[in-house]
Amino acid sequence: ALLLQTHDRVSDEEAKARADYDLRWKVALGVEVDERPFAKSTLQLFRAQLVWKEKMRAVVRRSLEYALRSGYLKRRKLRAVLDTTYILGRGAVKDTYNLLADSMGQLLRAVAQVESREQAVWATEHGYGRYLATSIKGEAEVDWDNEQSRSEFLAGIVTDAERLLVLADKALASLADGEAGRERIQRAAELMRQLISQDVERGEGRVTLKEGVARDRVVSVHDPEMRHGRKSSSKRFDGHKAAIAVDAESQLITAVEVLAGNAADSEQALELTTASEENTELEVEETIGDCAYGSGNTRQAFADEDRKLVAKVGRHGRRGQIPKEEFQINLEDRTCTCPAGQTTKTLIKAGKWTDRHGEKHQSWAFLFDADVCNACDRRPGCTRAKACRGRSIRLHPQERLLQQAREFQRSDAFKEYSQIRQTAEHR
Repeated sequence: ALLLQTHDRVSDEEAKARADYDLRWKVALGVEVDERPFAKSTLQLFRAQLVWKEKMRAVVRRSLEYALRSGYLKRRKLRAVLDTTYILGRGAVKDTYNLLADSMGQLLRAVAQVESREQAVWATEHGYGRYLATSIKGEAEVDWDNEQSRSEFLAGIVTDAERLLVLADKALASLADGEAGRERIQRAAELMRQLISQDVERGEGRVTLKEGVARDRVVSVHDPEMRHGRKSSSKRFDGHKAAIAVDAESQLITAVEVLAGNAADSEQALELTTASEENTELEVEETIGDCAYGSGNTRQAFADEDRKLVAKVGRHGRRGQIPKEEFQINLEDRTCTCPAGQTTKTLIKAGKWTDRHGEKHQSWAFLFDADVCNACDRRPGCTRAKACRGRSIRLHPQERLLQQAREFQRSDAFKEYSQIRQTAEHR
């Protein structure tokens, strides 16, 4: 029934109706004409069991096993094409005020349950009645145009939250390890602390909202794993990413993984390649991706495993500025030559970079002499640095790998890759 529901792209309610009255569904399900095979909640519970027991992957594996037996997926070396698509989260995205209020509602519900009390009664006795409302902002009398009024309203919420955390700690102290309710309180309390830490700032006797957005900000209490994400500079979403591996020849999906909405597309690239081999019992000859998979760290990860990765090197740098690709870097001689024919051997420190293992390393950059750059008629389109400083070209530790990748982009093999990708997108 879940497969039929996914194929027809219908809701749980519509899926139940079709199973009850649609003859095509009844034939596919193998039930009698007058049979009502399941309730709407059955789909919800079964789906939850699949997710909880990680059985959804079995559907992919069994599909691939059938494709191999039927000959649709031929026994050969695979060319795995990687990409991602966004998945909208199920939780409502709210602002800081309502996020904290929802979090407090979860925590006080957990504490009240441990104390065998009604949630509404417990909340009223401890001064948390207003947090049972649908929207705390909708019930509050706040002058939203007045910064002081907003600050006082936020301070009151934070004070109530911290007082509730103390009550939660007392409730935890009365529970033994493994006792019912303990994990629920801990999880709700941890989420509340994270929300306060990511959004609230204290200073000069005031409580205010932090400027900007925290890197890994929780956007929904009801789906805490949701994140702000982007598929492009103009396309935003709130939820998760589905990372997918597809066999280039048969177009069969060979592996799937779920990433955080704000994760890099290439985060599980190597794992998807390995999973494709496990699911199909076939060797992956090469992995293909767009420029999101062309970073030095991803290339290094594949090189370490002696695997072939085909991915375009993304363009970097500011618009209207001569790109780094036009500079000739000679790693053996440690020289860098600009498009105007000027060469430098000057290397300077250029901050730190973090590898895929989380370790920090020193970065270096070639620096051109300021007098040379000032005398060049191409300077306006080359650098925006002040007159006292010339153009700098930063070196990535995997620069040799990137150079090899750029050379590959000019080859006939890359043209073949481009045709494969265009065909895949068309299909």
